[in-house]
Parts: sequence; structure tokens; C-alpha cells
Amino acid sequence: MEQVIEFIGNHVLLVSAWLLTLVMLLWNENRKAGKAVTPAIATQLINKESALILDIRPKKEWETGHITGARHLPIAELDRRMDELNKFKEKPIIVVCNLGQTAGSASKKLLAGGFTNVVRLSGGMTEWKAQSLPVVK
Repeated sequence: MEQVIEFIGNHVLLVSAWLLTLVMLLWNENRKAGKAVTPAIATQLINKESALILDIRPKKEWETGHITGARHLPIAELDRRMDELNKFKEKPIIVVCNLGQTAGSASKKLLAGGFTNVVRLSGGMTEWKAQSLPVVK
């Protein structure tokens, strides 16, 4: 521990640059992924605002279990089939993937396509299942 403190003291500029880079990286990743919601908040959006659940996982993963009422639109087909979602432009849309990482790029595409209220499920289906929330097969 003493060596770490000594290193920081001797290399203040290097450590500062590293911290700044880390903060910028985290900020950029969070910004490009879009707003995330927990499963609890997602449940509230579904129940109170009739949010659309958009599951972007491949068909094989979809068939292992999905959120009740979810609409399946694989990420690979999103650009081609986005017109199918036009009637949901003003409704809340919760984008769901397996771990919550791929949903960020899909959310960004939807926002660019004119959808106003798009969020991603933090932790994806993995977190949803970990909290023992209902899944349909």
C-alpha cells in the first residue's frame, strides 16, 4: 500500500491522466448505451404505462424464455423491421437483451429512428431471471 501511495505521489500527472481517461470512458459508454432501468422500474413501466418490451435476443435464446408480453425482434433484423414498431413511437419501449449490453446499441438506433421513450433493461434477461420475475417459454 505504501508503494501505491508513493507511486501516486511521484507520478501525479500520469495518475491524473489515467483517472480522466477512465471517467471519460465510463461517461461515453453510459451515454451511448442509453438510459437503463432496473427490473423493478421496468415492471412499473409495464404495469402503469403499458410499456412495450422489445426482446432483441436471437431466436434460440428467445425460445429459452422471455418476459410475458414481450415482442421478439432480433438485433440483426432491427434496421430492416423497425417500421413494425411505428405505432409504439410515443409509448415507453424497454429493450431487453441477455446481459444488458447489446440493448444499448438497439436503444440508440430506436432513438435515432424517432422513438421518444426508449430505455434498456439493466442486466438484461439474466438479471430478470435472477430476481425470479415471471418468464414465459
